[in-house]
Amino acid sequence: MKKITWMIVAMALFVGCKGQSGHQQAQGDGDSDSTAAIMVKYATGFSVKDSADMRLVDIDKKYHFALIKTDADAPEGYTKIQVPITRTICMTALQLSNFTVLDAHDVVKGITGTKNLYNKDILKRVKDGKIVKIGMEGNFDTEMVLAANPQVILISPSKRGGYDAIKETGITLVPHLGYKELDPLGQAEWIKFVGMLIGKEKEANEVFAGIESRYNSLKSKTQQVAQRPTVLSGEMHYGNWHAVGGKNYLAQIFRDAGAEYVINDDETSGEDIEFEKMYAIAANADYWRILNSYPGEFSYEALKASEPRNELFKAYQEKKVIYCNMKQTAYYEISPVMPDVLLKDFVAIFHPELVESDYKPTFYRLLK
Repeated sequence: MKKITWMIVAMALFVGCKGQSGHQQAQGDGDSDSTAAIMVKYATGFSVKDSADMRLVDIDKKYHFALIKTDADAPEGYTKIQVPITRTICMTALQLSNFTVLDAHDVVKGITGTKNLYNKDILKRVKDGKIVKIGMEGNFDTEMVLAANPQVILISPSKRGGYDAIKETGITLVPHLGYKELDPLGQAEWIKFVGMLIGKEKEANEVFAGIESRYNSLKSKTQQVAQRPTVLSGEMHYGNWHAVGGKNYLAQIFRDAGAEYVINDDETSGEDIEFEKMYAIAANADYWRILNSYPGEFSYEALKASEPRNELFKAYQEKKVIYCNMKQTAYYEISPVMPDVLLKDFVAIFHPELVESDYKPTFYRLLK
């Protein structure tokens, strides 16, 4: 499998979206000084309210920020952020993907590290010292954080954390909860959140409108299929199988791609279960989706070697394993803002008649 030229894909995504009118743009966008309105349709983690001289953003109903372009004070209960910001730190690949698709790497001054990072522009900026590595969550290098001189730091409060040392710097910490969204379009819609911070609301609206249009157009085709194959996900690690729950965004993509996820009635976003339980649930599933970081070329032999009982699954026996290797693709780096591409990869496998015959997958393909 060749490494994907993800930057070309991302640029095509951006360019392809330009010029689409959509419901997202504000009235009077023709005025270069106007700020495009932000309408949140799918994301549940943030909401937006505009007033005459500021934009109020509520995150997870407990973090409150006033995005202000003037010297006005924030209302009581809100933390002021002077926008547009020009310097920030990203803690996750999902956050970074928002800046990538908005062509705004110049705003990113710090990241946690470069593991599984493919973006040539970001790597060059790190090499040139324009972006610093601050260490992983829970073990931050405060000196490097200060060296980045960010106006705000985007964080993931439900993860490993370790933000106490950073809080002492006085830098505003802003939660980015895209990873908690259960709707693929909801996760991608956090592009608009970053657009508000960096003054690229119009561009964010246009990019998202293109993603939304392509996703929903393909989804509408799959809803008419007569046969919906079943699919299981994940594999054994350290004695347990981390199973995507029925409410997980990936389970929703399976459904939107015209398939049925084997844990469809589960109300969680994920859980760890024993092999025997997974086998009882998914022994006869038609397809098996796997995402890992295998060194070299992954194969059915490697899958069996990792857990001999894997050969018992119908999807293994019929060679219907759907695979993505994170060492060979920029999956986490760019897929959060490409749910339409993820959807098309799955549709091409589940219902190939619905995509063009020469379609080349970006992330997932059938394992040979």
